[in-house]
Amino acid sequence: MAAPSVCVPGQRLCGKDSNVQPGRGTYERNGFIYASLTGCLMTEKGEDMTLVEVVRSTETTLVPSVDCLVTARVTNVNPRFCKCNIIKVGSKPLTDSFRGMIRKEDVRSTEKDKVEMYKCFRPGDIVIARVISLGDAQSYLLTTAENELGVVLATSEEGVTMVPVSWCKMRCPKTLNDEFRKVAKVQPSFIEQCDT
Repeated sequence: MAAPSVCVPGQRLCGKDSNVQPGRGTYERNGFIYASLTGCLMTEKGEDMTLVEVVRSTETTLVPSVDCLVTARVTNVNPRFCKCNIIKVGSKPLTDSFRGMIRKEDVRSTEKDKVEMYKCFRPGDIVIARVISLGDAQSYLLTTAENELGVVLATSEEGVTMVPVSWCKMRCPKTLNDEFRKVAKVQPSFIEQCDT
């Protein structure tokens, strides 16, 4: 009898004999091994016996919360805001997709009225931002209005990873052309979070 990979309590997994032993999440009754919880079937083969176990997924869904740092990829920029896909919360990658939005007034802490979104972000940029609000049903509201927040990874029009040269410019090492960005003053703790 072929055992399924996902099990529910009480489901018969296989027959028990001297070479097959029940493990975690299973029990034996009347010569058969049954699942005692919902989870995935795992078999571990040893030299002289096979251990049958049911392992519950311990992975919880990670959700961005207010005031946490997130890593996001910019998907769309317009004069009032830019849209992002949140890819990490802190240093933990997300399994589910969450959208974020950085409004014009949340880009910098000073001279907010002079912000030009196209000079701060471009589609494809990787940014570190802070969640300031849960926003609406469509996206989280993010801010880069701290020196440590902003673009940490950007690609030039030539497809080369750019190097920051100031708080508002990045340079393509191939063409030496400068492009405007809201550059993050990267702290050592953020470097680990952005390795993708």
